[in-house]
Amino acid sequence: MLPKIFLSLSFAAAAVLYAGSLSPKPTDSSLVVYNGNIGLVHEDKRISLEKGVQEIIYKDVAQSVSTDSVNVKFPDGVTLYSQQYRFDRITAAKLLDAHIGKKVKVKTHGDNEKIMVRDATLLSSAGPQCVVKTADNEIFSVNPSMIIMEHIPSELITQPSLVWNIDSEKKLDGKVSLDYLINNIKWKSNYILDLNGENGNLGGWITIDNRSGKRFDDIKLNVLAGDVNRASMPAPRVMYKAQRLMSAAPEVSHIAAEGYHFYSVPFRVTLANNEKTQIKFIDEKNIHVKRRYKTWLNNPNYLNSQSRHDVKQYAEVESLEIPLPGGIVRTYSKVNGTTLLLGESRLEHTPRHQKISLMLGTNFDIKVNEKVMERDDDEYYFDETIAYEVINRSDKERVVELLIPFSRGKNSSLTTDQKYSHKDGSTLLFKVRLAADSKKEFKVHYRSRK
Repeated sequence: MLPKIFLSLSFAAAAVLYAGSLSPKPTDSSLVVYNGNIGLVHEDKRISLEKGVQEIIYKDVAQSVSTDSVNVKFPDGVTLYSQQYRFDRITAAKLLDAHIGKKVKVKTHGDNEKIMVRDATLLSSAGPQCVVKTADNEIFSVNPSMIIMEHIPSELITQPSLVWNIDSEKKLDGKVSLDYLINNIKWKSNYILDLNGENGNLGGWITIDNRSGKRFDDIKLNVLAGDVNRASMPAPRVMYKAQRLMSAAPEVSHIAAEGYHFYSVPFRVTLANNEKTQIKFIDEKNIHVKRRYKTWLNNPNYLNSQSRHDVKQYAEVESLEIPLPGGIVRTYSKVNGTTLLLGESRLEHTPRHQKISLMLGTNFDIKVNEKVMERDDDEYYFDETIAYEVINRSDKERVVELLIPFSRGKNSSLTTDQKYSHKDGSTLLFKVRLAADSKKEFKVHYRSRK
């Protein structure tokens, strides 16, 4: 019985013969990553052209390239006629088809079942057998596993590539610049707020998730915060890597432009495909952080009997000199030498000099009770008296903010001994100061037109 022989793909990469040529690597490259799962690639390469019509293959573009976004600039005197996106995923069948009419080697069995390798031309690869013709004009069929191919035919392009048909007025050496959009690449910002009493340190990280089908080596990396409008468009295991930074790494620079915020990484970065890369871009020290305690209560017009409420606790930063792209903020604090996670909050895109309020979670020691003491509604008016009880069982003084839905206007009124303010036209705000391990009670009489 003959031993099983597998299709041999022993080949040497052959140079593609075109009149024009490009430098194998870009002389300059950059990448802008947007919030909308897209990126803008820019590359410059050296180009050498002969006079006349010719083809240029620009290799190693991203698999997720949006071909109708390609913007290429050739030297003066070069006319671009057409463009193709080519990427041939190599299979045995595709290699055989590409070798029809070309020289191959074929394994045959000689005397004593000895395997011989003969030169031949591949005539057909259709069906389960291939047809070959040897140098001495023998024509016979063989199993595809007996065919040996020594190179990849030039018509097969094994990397995602753009193929340009151009016409050059003269022989020249110059520069070609290429810009194109890619999909399946995104970025996000995440933050760590380390609290120490009323102060804290805020660190921010840019995370790039590259699944675009291309590795970017030694590029200038930029990210753009803001939502760019786009027309409607016809979405493995991920390795994770933190970009190495020296202890005194240069800071990510920032500019505001065209209604967006543009961040530039000051060192070149390598982004592997199917990998996440983190880069630190914010490091704010000793910022003042205020603790706040808030809860929303019921609209008194619709409170039937009584209700008990938890109180949420917040970390609030009055303002920063820098804008903050939206992302998750994780807040930590140390207790008896142990680091605790106090909470996570989602931060929206925040301009500079704007207050930042981060909800940490529910405070264990503070509770609020409300109870209807009297109700005297009639056909035209709501009329009720509500008793409020605010309890602080912590060992520190707290100021608790009570937010109550109640419309402000000439047809509504309230009476109380407790100080209050109108947060807006439809919300009351009571700030109740409580000593450690104490409680406070007060009543409010509400009257409003139905």
